[in-house]
Order: sequence, then structure tokens, then C-alpha cells
Amino acid sequence: MSEYIDFSLLYPMKFAPIYQARMWGGTQMSEVLGREVPASEDPIGESWELVDRPDEQSVLLNGALAGRTLHELLTHYGRELVGRKAKSVERFPLLVKLIDAGDRLSLQVHPDEAACREIGNGAEPKTEMWYIIAARKGAQILAGLSGRATRQQLVSRLDSPDVENLLQVYPSQPGDAYFITSGTLHAIGGGNLILEIQQNSDTTYRVSDWGRVDAHGKPRQLHIAEGVRSINFMNRTSPRIAGVSGTAGHNRKFDVVSLCPFFAVSDLRLVGVWNDDTAPSGSFHLISAINAPVRIGRSDEPEQMVEAAAGETVLVPACYGAYVVEPLSPGETRVVKTTL
Repeated sequence: MSEYIDFSLLYPMKFAPIYQARMWGGTQMSEVLGREVPASEDPIGESWELVDRPDEQSVLLNGALAGRTLHELLTHYGRELVGRKAKSVERFPLLVKLIDAGDRLSLQVHPDEAACREIGNGAEPKTEMWYIIAARKGAQILAGLSGRATRQQLVSRLDSPDVENLLQVYPSQPGDAYFITSGTLHAIGGGNLILEIQQNSDTTYRVSDWGRVDAHGKPRQLHIAEGVRSINFMNRTSPRIAGVSGTAGHNRKFDVVSLCPFFAVSDLRLVGVWNDDTAPSGSFHLISAINAPVRIGRSDEPEQMVEAAAGETVLVPACYGAYVVEPLSPGETRVVKTTL
């Protein structure tokens, strides 16, 4: 371990994205964010921006610890990295993704802890938040059952396009967010580019894939029994959190998700430097640039400041202390800040 620097010298960290090809993938990561995405048989649908999974590991890009994986950093630095609010230091508690939907995703649900115990097979609970970065004309979000939908109706229509009539459907608007608790039936419509903050889980139960088949004419696997067991049929609340509009004249902060045991998310609307002195609160901070680049770090240590382009996320360790977020473009800069 002697090759590691002392925790007191930890700094804001940016990690290499891990791209995932998906049959429903889109082109907005390159067209909107200007990224060079790898060529693949299926289009790129996801970029895992920050992940600590047994089969996928984020690799640090900047600073003295460049080349280390997120899990290696967590193993060595523990709560100095994640903070005292983390329930465990075995794995980084959150997973950050970009979702680039050229076509609609499957109709799916994630289980809660009770469903995971009943289903078994390594199921992991997942609650997530979506922040819409960009949306093509006509793009939609399907999230939550409508007030009149019954369990029997849903099960009987899963193999029919009519199942959409049992869902809450919203027009996509950049700046809107959606709080998708475990047990919420949902689908991201085609034309959406989304920042997703979620529990560190990869358990998804597809209950309908809209009759879609792959290049070989085969449908993807569905998980009807597990999915129906996971749906919370009692929850009919709207998951949409409307974005804030209006002319910006100063820095503004809006809570997006606050009463959640897994993460807290704020929408920062910046026209100047944002000074953040809440890092010693017991949690790491994630700073995700949305529409323009920013620089993150201590203004008196410019050599350690790291730049995040639109769509990129920077991890500020819990032990780092106060820092600034500096917009690098004129006009209003949107930033999503996530903590435990």
C-alpha cells in the first residue's frame, strides 16, 4: 500500500467512461455531448460514468493515483473517500450512468429489499433518479401505473401495445427529473439523453419489450414472474419532478431528491463560481456537468482542479473539504450534485 498517497492529499477525481452497446442505443452522446463513442454492432446506449461492480470497474484518469480502479481506492481509503454516511465500504454505494435512448427501452421494474429476499438469485434492490439532459421532439417518459390500472389488467396486456395505456406518460423536457423508486414500472422513451443516479445494483426485470427482436430475430428474455412480484401496485404517485425555468441572474440551488435513504440530489444553476463548504458533512460529492463545462477543486490549488465537460461526473472525496465549481462558459451552467 506504500505506493498510495496519504488521504490528506486526495483530490477531485474523474474516471474513464465504460460504454455499453444496446439494441435501443442512440446518437446523442456524440451529437449533443460531442463524445467519441466506440463503433459497435449495436449502437451505444449507456456510458457507465462511475461504477464499482465485480464485472465493471471505473479507472481513474487524473492525478497521482491515475490508473487505479474505484474499488482499489475504496479498499484503501474507505470512509475517507465515501464518508461516514455510507452503510458499508465494501462497494461504492452508487452507480452513475448516461442513458442514450435511440429507441424506447423495455418496460421494466427494479425490486425493493423485500422482493429481493423473496426472489433470491442474487437480486439487488435499486432506486434511481433520472435527470433529462436533452430530448428530441416527441420524446416521452413512461413511469408509474395510472390511477385506474389494476394488477389483472397489467398482466393480461403485457404482450400487447395496449399496456402503455395503463402507464403514466410524460413529455420529456430537459431539466426535468424523475424519482424512480424500486417497484415503479417504467420505460425511457426513444429520443432521451439522461443522467441516471442509482443504487449500486444491476437487477432489472423486463416485463415487456414491445415485441422487439434482435438482429437474429430472437426476442430478449423477459422476467414476468419476478417483475410482477416486484411492482408496487399501491404506489400511484407521479415520479416527475418539474425543472425550474426563468431568467438566471445569480447562482441558484434546487433540491431534486432529498427525502431518500440512498442519495440526495440537487440541481445547481450557476452563472458564477459556486463555493461548496458542505463536503465534511460525511459524504462524498458527485458533480455532474449537464450543459457546459466546469472546473472543480480548490481555487488556491489550481494544479489539482479537474475539468468536467458536459455529461461528465467528478468525484469529490468526503475528506477533501471545501471546494468550488467554476463554470467555463457564459450563460447559465447546469450542474447536478449528488451526495449520500
